[in-house]
This record gives sequence, structure tokens and C-alpha cells, in this order.
Amino acid sequence: MRIISFNANGIRAAERKGFFDWLALQNADVICIQETKAQIDQLDEKFFPEPFHCFYHDAQKKGYSGVAIYSKTKPDEVIHGLGIKDIDNEGRFIEARFGNLSVISLYLPSGSSGEERQNFKFSVLERFKNYLDEIAENGRDTIICGDWNIAHKEIDLKNWRGNKKNSGFLPEERAWLNAVFANEKWCDAFRLVNQNADEYTWWSNRGQAWAKNVGWRIDYQIISASLKNHVKNTQIYKDTRFSDHAPLLIDYI
Repeated sequence: MRIISFNANGIRAAERKGFFDWLALQNADVICIQETKAQIDQLDEKFFPEPFHCFYHDAQKKGYSGVAIYSKTKPDEVIHGLGIKDIDNEGRFIEARFGNLSVISLYLPSGSSGEERQNFKFSVLERFKNYLDEIAENGRDTIICGDWNIAHKEIDLKNWRGNKKNSGFLPEERAWLNAVFANEKWCDAFRLVNQNADEYTWWSNRGQAWAKNVGWRIDYQIISASLKNHVKNTQIYKDTRFSDHAPLLIDYI
């Protein structure tokens, strides 16, 4: 089973850069997309590619946030949102259920625009941790794909020394991820099979960050412990730039 996670930074912009042509060649079973930045009524048939069943959860604000899931197999159920109004209004969560497997497309907020958004980010993290603790006990196999907007360890960004006081690498954010992984109920699927440095999924558009690989690994597939031994291999696709993020591909057995 191949699952792809991708922050499109605008699904229409990614389409113009060839994302859907590339996707058609990937033999993916499920694709989780974040930052669609579109309302569903703005999307034509290109954004509902065959042979996938396509589901979107839009932000109320036009041109902002939004998540989607495409799946070859029709889900038994699709859940739009966490049931938490201020988070759901921003279109940050969608879940598809296939038997005992849940696949989630998640877009956690950034706090880089200022104190107000950073405080909102901390609020979302606190409430989402409660959700994670809750579902860790429900017996379902779960894969949470998406842009978590946190680089976990020093190995996960190039300029870690200069970013200790910046959103995305704050001590509080990293401690939160430590707590997520602490009891081994959740695992970082990528790091189960790849411990290499310089493996990033996001690059600033400023300067030569992409060309020089001065990036951050902030896109994850976080899996329940029940799937720990099912991660076969992983790839960050960087041959073509569809967004300021790169697609993260993971194969499960």
C-alpha cells in the first residue's frame, strides 16, 4: 500500500506545475493533500482524477488552508473535521476509514506570522494531543499524514542553531512532539526506515534554499504502534518542484 502526503500550497498552482501528471504515475493507494487553498466549487474535473474517490474539507476563508484525501478504494466513511469549531473552520482535518484502517490528512497551523497565530498553534497542539491520546486506545490502525509545521530534532532542519527561537522549532513545539512519541503509541514512519540527515520536505522560497537544500522536515506520516513493522520504504520526491513542500511517499506492507 502506497500513501503519499503533500502540502500543495494551492492545489490549482500545483496542478499547473504538473502535479497530477506525476501523480498518475505513482501507483498510490491514498493521497493526502494539505493547503488546497480552494473551495470545492472552484475545482473542475482535473481535481477529481480517476481512478480515485476524492474528498475535500475546505476552510471557510477562501484561498486558505484546506485538506483533501484521494483513495482508490471507496472509504467506508469520511469524517470532515475534528468536531472543534475554530479548528474545523480552517479546514485542517479529514479522515477516511477503510475497515480497521484510518488515514487522516492533517494540516497543523503555523505560528510564523506572529504571536496571535503562535498562541492559536499552541492551543491546537494541546487539543490535538488529547485527540491523539484518545484514539490511541481505540484499536484502529491509523496513519496521520500531513504538514505538522514542527521540525522534531536537529537532524530535521539545516540551520537548527539559528531557528531555536522561531516557530516550527521552538522548544515547546519539539517537547510536544516528544510527548506524542513518548509512550510509543505513535511512531514517525519516515524515521523508522531512514535516519539520514539532510532529508527535508519544505524549503523557503527566499534565497537559494531549494537549490542549496537548506530545508526543514515538517511533513510526516505518523502511525499507530500497530503499524510499526509494516513500513517498507520511503521517499521524498524532489525531481520536480510542485510546491514549497515535496511529496512524501511511504510504502506499507
